[in-house]
Amino acid sequence: MAGSIDQISFQLKKAARRVGSWFGSPHRSNAVSVTKQQVLQQVAKVMSPRKVSLEEAGVLSDVLVDHGKVMLSINVDASEAKDWEAVRSEVEQLIRALPGVSSALVALTAERRGGPPPTARPSPRSGGIADVGGHRPAPPPHGSPMARQAAIPGVRAIIAVASGKGGVGKSTTAINLALGLRDLGLRVGVLDADIYGPSMPKLTGIREKPQLNDAKKMIPVVRFGLKVMSIGFLVEENTPMIWRGPMVMSAITQMLREVEWGELDVMVVDMPPGTGDAQLTLAQQVPLQGAVIVSTPQDLALIDARRGLAMFTRVNVPVLGIIENMSYFSCPHCGTRSDIFGHGGASHEARELKLPFLGEVPLHMDIRATSDAGTPLVHSQPDGEHAAIYRTIAGTIAQRLGMTVTQR
Repeated sequence: MAGSIDQISFQLKKAARRVGSWFGSPHRSNAVSVTKQQVLQQVAKVMSPRKVSLEEAGVLSDVLVDHGKVMLSINVDASEAKDWEAVRSEVEQLIRALPGVSSALVALTAERRGGPPPTARPSPRSGGIADVGGHRPAPPPHGSPMARQAAIPGVRAIIAVASGKGGVGKSTTAINLALGLRDLGLRVGVLDADIYGPSMPKLTGIREKPQLNDAKKMIPVVRFGLKVMSIGFLVEENTPMIWRGPMVMSAITQMLREVEWGELDVMVVDMPPGTGDAQLTLAQQVPLQGAVIVSTPQDLALIDARRGLAMFTRVNVPVLGIIENMSYFSCPHCGTRSDIFGHGGASHEARELKLPFLGEVPLHMDIRATSDAGTPLVHSQPDGEHAAIYRTIAGTIAQRLGMTVTQR
């Protein structure tokens, strides 16, 4: 495992150098052990971008110390994340300088807070500087709280393909939608943000690792005319990613910000399944122009899909629509149609929630076989009826994004 982590360290640069050491070969025991209190004392007086100590700003998470390995996160407003990078680096260096510390990970965890702007009250301890309640700026009074996030240079629009649970075909849908957008004449990138279960290496057949350019940024792997990036390109297929939330977010941030994406019309983000902290934080950090929800027709999947919809609504990301995947099965021998998972549940849900229903994708052996072979259906069977379904859905998404398209 140490070898694969060395590869992460090389490719993910700063983030993975911080993360990878947690899961490499164990370090020899240190003669001196560091304590949580020592760590807090070391970094408490570091000044924030607003010249308030981190202790006063109240942005430090609980410190985790394990056999010389130290981890903490700095919780900041998403709009200020870039300004906090120098602070994060300083804190990390100070922790590493402590006797008994073998490795340190300091991650920025950005969030948006709703509600009216807090009232700034002078603090006697800080000579009139606003106290913790006024330390983070409020979100814009109207519109999406994502509107002030830093865009990825050269990327016009970012959309998330998400599901409330795993096993509904989200990643297969994401890659085929990306290919459908490509066929509309758009420049498309794919980010596999599912750190715990990356699927893009299998779906695309990519085995090589990303290279670094002169600016030490990773160059995404190009396949089928798509620029693709995944944590799965950097680790062995069977390596478990036993990472805590801040580590996951740090890796995702690096894949977003320290990859040379170039000029893209659309970036398709294959989101992790579920609605936990990682998913919510990613939705808050990335300037998403919209989300596509993938669900199967049965009630159990739709319950989880509703949770996904509620998450995006909560962070004011517009939902571009719902796709019913594995909607029906047509026997390849006799043509008999069977609704294995029921039928129409997603379209009914869309009507109930007054959201666009983007279409039905059947359960078909060709979709499964081409995905397993690393040659997605829209690429390998472009003239087939199922490829046409994906392209139609992609066209609807592009239209909702306001993209001008040209059919290939």
